[in-house]
Amino acid sequence: MLRDITIGQYFPGNSLIHRLDPRFKIVITLVYILMLFTGSSVICLAVGALYTVMAVLLSKIPVKMFAKSIRPLLPFLILTAALNILFISSGEVYFKWYFIKITSDGVSLSVFMIIRIVLLIMGSSLLTYTTSPITLTDAIERLLSPLKKIKLPVHELAMMMSIALRFIPTLIEETDKIMSAQKARGAEIDTGSFIARAKNMIAILVPLFISAFRRADELATAMECRCYSGGNGRTRLRQLKSAGRDYAAIAVTLIFYAAALAVGFLTK
Repeated sequence: MLRDITIGQYFPGNSLIHRLDPRFKIVITLVYILMLFTGSSVICLAVGALYTVMAVLLSKIPVKMFAKSIRPLLPFLILTAALNILFISSGEVYFKWYFIKITSDGVSLSVFMIIRIVLLIMGSSLLTYTTSPITLTDAIERLLSPLKKIKLPVHELAMMMSIALRFIPTLIEETDKIMSAQKARGAEIDTGSFIARAKNMIAILVPLFISAFRRADELATAMECRCYSGGNGRTRLRQLKSAGRDYAAIAVTLIFYAAALAVGFLTK
């Protein structure tokens, strides 16, 4: 299951979404998140769903990749939905047994929340799926460049975020290897009670932390050997340039956002 986690991965391609300026993609992602949380009506959510479907189709990334990014979060989504169903008592009563009461408001809110989070994951995943870590770092640094006037280490912050995203797949792969090695030695990781499984996780977490610190030390040594000294005086191989498609993409996003705002205002 760990190999199915696609967080932080980049899938090379030549689609319209891949060719967009990464600075615009970051801004579009922020507007998209606001769009999903603008209103609480079904029509607002439908506007966000339509936009998400369009973006996924234009990215030409297989839908199964988005399903893999959602799958690890399914237990948390189901648990949260179950809590909403059990603890929201307003609306028409569908089922009642002692203190357990399932109502129409609880069911609708749970379904609405699950769909909203799924759309949020799919839309935000497009940013890392279609943008390489290097260009993403450059885009973050350019967007935060005005903060350099207040002596904020913008380049270092962008580099840290990029390294964190880059090492997520690596750490997941390392965890999978450690689990396979422990199982080969007779460790029962997936069996027993919840407390027993939690104790067995120590045999995974300890070597994982050691491996992570070792990789961090190797990365620091490699950067020092290449005379890395921060963002002062650094140049870039590829310069970020905006094009007409970037302005068209953000204009379409703002139109969808305005539609969601209008629907949310009219349905109040």
